[in-house]
Amino acid sequence: MRSVHVRLRRALSITREALAAERPVQGLPRQLLLFCHGFCTALNGHHEAEDRVLFPAVVAAHPQLQETLRKLQQDHSMIAHLVAGLQAAVDSTAPPDELMLHLDGIEAIMESHFRYEERQLLAVLETLELDTDPASALGPL
Repeated sequence: MRSVHVRLRRALSITREALAAERPVQGLPRQLLLFCHGFCTALNGHHEAEDRVLFPAVVAAHPQLQETLRKLQQDHSMIAHLVAGLQAAVDSTAPPDELMLHLDGIEAIMESHFRYEERQLLAVLETLELDTDPASALGPL
């Protein structure tokens, strides 16, 4: 989980760097569009995999974590909403400053979510017997 979070943080950082470096007069460069779409897809894919595979396995082995997992799923929903806003802004070729505001919001919630998730689940995941490919449980990163 931690390594996936590191990669997602790096993907966000690369997207920010590309946005800061590219100050287009009209429209967004294709490379920047790929970074934004790639980051959004990776983040959503990670959370969808957790909701579909990882969290059910955790709650089956540790029912006392059900409320924690519910809170994490609420975060996933909020982050998906913010990501959809970023995707809509990218699709409408919003100016770079507006895109940066979207990234700021996603980063704030994502960081809080990742830190909470790691505090609550890393020790549990070390003992969890999960008979599945890590990409199925944590997303395709």
